[in-house]
Amino acid sequence: MSANAREAILAAGRRTAMARGYGGLNFRDLAAEVGIKAPSLYHYFPTKAELGTAVAKRYWEDTGEALDAISAASPDPLDALRRYPEIFRASLASGNRMCLSSFMAAEYDELPEAVKTEVQAFADVNVAWLSRLLAEAGVTEPDEAETRARSIYAAVAGAQLFARGRADIALFDAMIKSYQRSGLLPG
Repeated sequence: MSANAREAILAAGRRTAMARGYGGLNFRDLAAEVGIKAPSLYHYFPTKAELGTAVAKRYWEDTGEALDAISAASPDPLDALRRYPEIFRASLASGNRMCLSSFMAAEYDELPEAVKTEVQAFADVNVAWLSRLLAEAGVTEPDEAETRARSIYAAVAGAQLFARGRADIALFDAMIKSYQRSGLLPG
């Protein structure tokens, strides 16, 4: 199995899922984008469920690394928290796409169990990171950090959805500023 072809398929699957969700993952289209024959794609991912699972898992792993990079670049937990919306903004700035996990979560009833697990892992990684930084920064008491983290995650993902629906990244920026003014996000 060629690691390069597998990585190209995962990258194409990610782009597709961020634009069209799990339902938009189509082997023929992905194979054409990657430059292989559709039957060859089955060599790497025998089913759509396996492809969707691998794409969603890679997405949350990459996001975890991006969150760690924010923490490393901004050792002050308040600064890192202020940068959190960058993760969601980057999707909008890349062809008005949205968070793969948000898109797939909207398709929850149609997802195979393994894909659901990976979609939930994305939320869990975000909430755990936010919880840790909220507690470290003294924004909340440790026992209240997870509830606040879920609120932040939901608000930022919601801002992304709202802005995507209008193809206007400025709406995302305005909503994030309003979250900062209201105190939901550190300003």
